[in-house]
Amino acid sequence: MNASPSLVSRGTRAVLLGACLAAAPLGMAQAQDDTTEVRFSVPPWPGVTVKTELAAQLLETLGYKPQQEQLGTTITYQALNENELDAFLAGWLPAQQGMYDTAMEKGTLVDLGNNVDGARIGFAVPRYVAEAGVTSAEDLDTPENAERFGRTVYSIETGTGMSEQLNAGVDSDTYGLGDWELSETSTPGMLGAADSAINNQEWIVFAGWTPHWMNIKYDLAYLDDPKDLWGEDGGRSDVRTLVTKEFSEAHPNATKLLDQLDFTADDQSDMIRRYDQDEMPKDEAAIAWMRDNADKVEGFLDGVTTRDGEPAWPVVKEAFDL
Repeated sequence: MNASPSLVSRGTRAVLLGACLAAAPLGMAQAQDDTTEVRFSVPPWPGVTVKTELAAQLLETLGYKPQQEQLGTTITYQALNENELDAFLAGWLPAQQGMYDTAMEKGTLVDLGNNVDGARIGFAVPRYVAEAGVTSAEDLDTPENAERFGRTVYSIETGTGMSEQLNAGVDSDTYGLGDWELSETSTPGMLGAADSAINNQEWIVFAGWTPHWMNIKYDLAYLDDPKDLWGEDGGRSDVRTLVTKEFSEAHPNATKLLDQLDFTADDQSDMIRRYDQDEMPKDEAAIAWMRDNADKVEGFLDGVTTRDGEPAWPVVKEAFDL
């Protein structure tokens, strides 16, 4: 994936942010951080729902007043540009590249970096299929393999970004898929087909992604994508934390916390499983994950304080019984 010229590495950004804070008088930094509201946009995606709830609970424990509003991505970027929102934990790139680039060119946003390591979309197969030799999308259309797959790729709804990418690949006969059938239903429909095939040890290939609970429930393998049908770098993605420039300057302490939120794809898949599959309320799912990952929560709070200036970790540890 080609990095946007506006992107700054996490390490460089931390140095710059630290230098700015060090240069500012302490009284000035405290005066800037004199409001408590933190307004999040939360698209209706399970992983982002729980992740944002976790951030909101931490901020509330530290003395802030987080607000969460369910919005689509287009409206979210518009609202961020107009300072009607403060933070967004779901800047998926390259899927949102156009909206992201436009916002960054306006100079209204600060990119705090990737908050999910290992995000990816692509062709998924059961592990036993990969172990039988299907490890790349180039292996799909051999005569024997195509027959075992029924020359069918299962996918989610038409009109989604994944559907558009897959249809474009079929139309261009990428990997020899021009004569394959696309079974496009819904996420539950696609995973229902995968569940049935896996239970019967049958071969199936479908449009998968991580983070998602499918990666915990099923033993899956993602096929290599040398022709980048799913995007640059074989479908690998960044999920960026974005805040407004105005918010980052007014709330250096809260910004530090948001900057330090860092999850693996497995972490977020676990959150999704609790919320989406186990049907836990989002607040309970967030607290349960924090209790199971107290060391990571402590890392999120390194150098962060309460609104009263006390170290954050002891307060959070007591509040959530971590």
